Amino acid sequence: MSETGFVGEPIVVASPNVEYSKNEIISRYEYRESRVNGNIVTPLNENLTFKTQRKIPKTGVLLVGWGGNNGTTLTAGILANKLKTTWMTKEGEQHANFLGSICRSVTMRIGIDNNLQPVYAPLFGVIPMLNPTDLDIWGWDISNMSIANAMVRARVFDYDLQRKLYPELKDMIPWPSVYSEDFIAANQSERANNIIHGTKQEQLQTLRQNIRDFKQSRGIENVIVLWTANTERYAELREGLNDTADNLLRSIEADASEIAPSTLFAVASILEGCTYINGSPQNTFIPGVIELSERHQVLIAGDDFKTGQTKIKTVLCDFLINSGLKLASVVSYNHLGNNDGKNLSAPKTFRSKEISKSGVIDDVIRANRLIYGENEHPDHCVVIKYVPYVGDSKRAMDEYTSEIFMGGRNTIVLHNTCEDSLLAAPIILDLILLAELCTRVQIKRTQDEEFSRMHPVLSILSFLLKSPQVPSGSPIVHSLFNQRYSITNFIRALVGLPPETFMLLEHKIPCFQKS
Repeated sequence: MSETGFVGEPIVVASPNVEYSKNEIISRYEYRESRVNGNIVTPLNENLTFKTQRKIPKTGVLLVGWGGNNGTTLTAGILANKLKTTWMTKEGEQHANFLGSICRSVTMRIGIDNNLQPVYAPLFGVIPMLNPTDLDIWGWDISNMSIANAMVRARVFDYDLQRKLYPELKDMIPWPSVYSEDFIAANQSERANNIIHGTKQEQLQTLRQNIRDFKQSRGIENVIVLWTANTERYAELREGLNDTADNLLRSIEADASEIAPSTLFAVASILEGCTYINGSPQNTFIPGVIELSERHQVLIAGDDFKTGQTKIKTVLCDFLINSGLKLASVVSYNHLGNNDGKNLSAPKTFRSKEISKSGVIDDVIRANRLIYGENEHPDHCVVIKYVPYVGDSKRAMDEYTSEIFMGGRNTIVLHNTCEDSLLAAPIILDLILLAELCTRVQIKRTQDEEFSRMHPVLSILSFLLKSPQVPSGSPIVHSLFNQRYSITNFIRALVGLPPETFMLLEHKIPCFQKS
């Protein structure tokens, strides 16, 4: 029995449906859903078996845009935790932590104790997860500035923390990166002194060689490549150019101008068998990239980190509409002064961000046709302005107007100030840790002879991404709480625990209390 309602040690599930061996956890799991035909609803059950590798391979992460605010903040933050760094601010002594990471700072309910009280455990205590301080980090950047100097330039960390970490970061120099001024704002050219030259095919081969050298030189078994560089404009989708995997590869060989740098990184990652995560809103995952990932069975996830304003938007829209109020207008204004804001000051790159921010309320509306007509949506306006003085301290202002009972109206206005990269870095970390977990999971149905890997498109990570990529034909889930429970219920399934229901029937049915 738990006296505290918390289990800090790794849990063991005692069930005939779960087997623990030295190398694997085998979980036999009954997945339940309902099929609807007209007004007839038929419950369906599918018996699945999950196999999760317990041994965590030595893992490295390669960051595209390593010298930006997000890349330097993540690298220095993990280092500070590894060294157990403390530093002084005007508020007193500070200690390194992983606040903002659901994998390291959030618990999940695992059951009830003998007093029928809930018991919780950290996510990493339910299933083996990679420790962030074991990560090996490197990357590419269009600037040759060291990660130490880039950290200073970013002005995210307090001076005393920068001073303590600087010696550990000064020898970290990013590899040259792919640069195309057509895909990002012209104002980025002043940073572009660290470039891979040559045709797109030659650039692709250089990226692939970088990945191979990284693995070999450091003895790394598993590499995750993550784009945290500038937002690109949308790439054109054209038949014969990028609509299939073969056409995409031929277009790269032909040095086609409409192949974006982020797509080159994705292709290099997939061909080298490395999970690829797109943290910016551009359409990196054109149809040819998705088909290529399916062909090689390499995991991909995207698009665009879900940090402050968008996360709040998904919560409020969910709350308002599922309270029966008709959300009619959402207006979002942002201003920030980091390099992301500078790049987004160009209309072509801002449009990519506008699309990713604007789509986050669609499925909540689609789920309630009682109050919204078939083609009816709230007015949704997004504005982003570059204000250099505020640096990484982003300001966001939102207005939500809803129609309420008997012709009334309700307006909620929020002002949110946040340090952009300090919110983004733990989200990047979670994407890496959960993607790594997914590389160790295999699944099969009862009628299948062989286990297979998860579908290459990791839509399960949509809690952390604004515009989650999903397999073709799959619904997109934007509701934040649904996205979170898809992660925790997935982890529960891996160890044979049923999904969380919150019905608390043990407190409502007498026979539970007597047992």
